[in-house]
Amino acid sequence: MGKIIGGESPINMEEPLSPAARLFQTRRFNCNIIAIIGCKITINSNVIKAGLEHTLIKHPRFSSLMVTNKSGGGMRWTPTNVNLEDHVITPNVDPNMGSPDQFIENYISNVTKTSLDYCKPLWDIHILNLKTSEAESTAIFRFHHSIGDGMSIMSLVLAGTRKTSDPTALPTIPIKKRKRSSNSNNSNRLIKLVSCLWFILQVICNTLVDVVMFIATTTFLRDTKNPLKDAPKTELNPKWFVHKTVSLDDIKLVKNAMHMTINDVILGVTEAGLSRYLNRRYGDGDGEEDAAKQKRNNLPRKLRLRAALIFNIRPSMAIEALADMMERKSKTKWGNYISFVLLPITIALRDDPLDYVRNAKAIVDRKKRSLEAKCTFLTAKIIVKLLGAKVAAAISHRVVSNTTMSFSNMVGPADEISFYGHPMAYLAPSVYGHPHALTVHFQSYMNMMTISLGVDIEAVPDPHQLCNDLAESLKLIKDAAIKTGIAKESV
Repeated sequence: MGKIIGGESPINMEEPLSPAARLFQTRRFNCNIIAIIGCKITINSNVIKAGLEHTLIKHPRFSSLMVTNKSGGGMRWTPTNVNLEDHVITPNVDPNMGSPDQFIENYISNVTKTSLDYCKPLWDIHILNLKTSEAESTAIFRFHHSIGDGMSIMSLVLAGTRKTSDPTALPTIPIKKRKRSSNSNNSNRLIKLVSCLWFILQVICNTLVDVVMFIATTTFLRDTKNPLKDAPKTELNPKWFVHKTVSLDDIKLVKNAMHMTINDVILGVTEAGLSRYLNRRYGDGDGEEDAAKQKRNNLPRKLRLRAALIFNIRPSMAIEALADMMERKSKTKWGNYISFVLLPITIALRDDPLDYVRNAKAIVDRKKRSLEAKCTFLTAKIIVKLLGAKVAAAISHRVVSNTTMSFSNMVGPADEISFYGHPMAYLAPSVYGHPHALTVHFQSYMNMMTISLGVDIEAVPDPHQLCNDLAESLKLIKDAAIKTGIAKESV
């Protein structure tokens, strides 16, 4: 008999579902967040349960049921007792099996074929004590998206971890420092005023264009038919998750050499990797060797391919605040505060690999001067309240279906951390249940960057090849930066 843990807390009284949570309960957007955690030692499930009891379970969303009001119409969160035996799943596996990496991938894919049980809180964790090429054991967290957005949930999970070097210290998450403007004279103030007015004008114009494009995508504007969109009703299909770890130092080398951001570089790497991959896919069937396919341009002209960039419209939640909330049951803001912007992905073979990063920077800089994300968030919230979650889901489904892929990234701990006493080797989050056959997520951890792919095998039958193309693209971009002399290779 499993231990029953009460969900009593001053902040987990019955609450109605937020508009975003209701949206994620519709059939067309029944999304789940998944986080694959590789550990350096064998996982002790009893230790994990004890850790969850003192952290995650204290959060009201992880100790509440989603129930329908008897009067009809609405749904609400209702506190309940949590039996950890129902949520922590430890299957018996053969430690000497021939292909452990393949087994892990098959297992996670099978998890996506099952639904979370609404008779208990909407999350679970699967523990696989099986040595793979990257870790001694693997834990698979699954959360329903109605519990919260990916940033909030992953921050909450990290709030339950500690530095391996100091078991009492919370993880350190790098924060971008804003440059402070120095005191200026009157002439500089005039220049700043003109720049500010020009910036405001750009924001207004870009926002108007983006809103028009969003409406057009809702009604008639679709991406060009391409191999990544060949899976009908992909939101209902099982998903396959693969990942590959590359050097974060290599990304920083390119970033510093080109005076850009990490976001610029990883978007450039994504454009380059997708271009390599699609060029090969379009060349399939011509009987040529793979090397010959890559040298020849097989891409169609005027290929429109866009990504739904997952955008957090609020600052990331402080891990310290979440840790304090779980320890002292204090209040903190929670929920789904995400939106998405339509991000054009340029698919082309370029002579200079650095052009991918330059193009990505131009796209990112323009999106920074737009209120598209806030407009789409507020619009969805209003539609849910006025017309209902089904109408909002239908509109969102149409927008996402008319694009090709999802793209997101998240900053992770700078130091090695332990997952309830188990040192982590890697962290690979993703999501499934939305109408995209390809989801690309970048997750940093220590000096590594994990490229995590969630795919529909019908559209992406060779996800490992796509991972390799992304990793190879980073290498080519880094080598180009060194070759041109704008960067020096680290020793």
